[in-house]
Amino acid sequence: ANAHDLLGRQETKQLIDHLRETHAILVEELTPNPLSIGEIQKVLSRLLRENVSVRNLTIIFETLADYSKLTSDTDILTEYVRQALARQITSQYVNGQTSLKVITVSGKVEKLVADSIQQTDHGNYLAMDPNDSQLVLEAIAREVERISYMEQSPLILCSPAVRMYVRQLTERYFPQIPILSYNELDASVEIQSVGVVNVE
Repeated sequence: ANAHDLLGRQETKQLIDHLRETHAILVEELTPNPLSIGEIQKVLSRLLRENVSVRNLTIIFETLADYSKLTSDTDILTEYVRQALARQITSQYVNGQTSLKVITVSGKVEKLVADSIQQTDHGNYLAMDPNDSQLVLEAIAREVERISYMEQSPLILCSPAVRMYVRQLTERYFPQIPILSYNELDASVEIQSVGVVNVE
């Protein structure tokens, strides 16, 4: 649970040096330019914070090398990496089943989140009206409680454009609930919606 706190710049450098032994060109392409060790550490730390293993450094670095040409925003880069790790993320939650039961986020709630994204020079963040965020959190709590009777651990699925912001919204209140986007699930898995987060 605290792995993201334990991964500092020194530990990140050790991971990079270890990868350099087998993938020197990949490491050279990524660091120190366009991404510093500190920026790579932020991405790895964000993955760990949401229980995504960083063992597959080759895929992580290849994705960062591809997308760091387009953006240096570590939040957005983390989203690209998550999508590249779709097979790993899927297997983490499917547990040998052929289908995955999820709570989906309604179009109305997704629009509410999307309309509340503030863009700044230091990246984007969610600036939702407190009343609206309260309604969304209550709706999530209702669905989570409802499916807890089904002996199913809750998992919330939403579109890639808002996943990061839905996570920002739920992080303090529901840190244990995974928030996944459609792009993070392997195409081979069948998705079953067992609830919808909606507001009136």
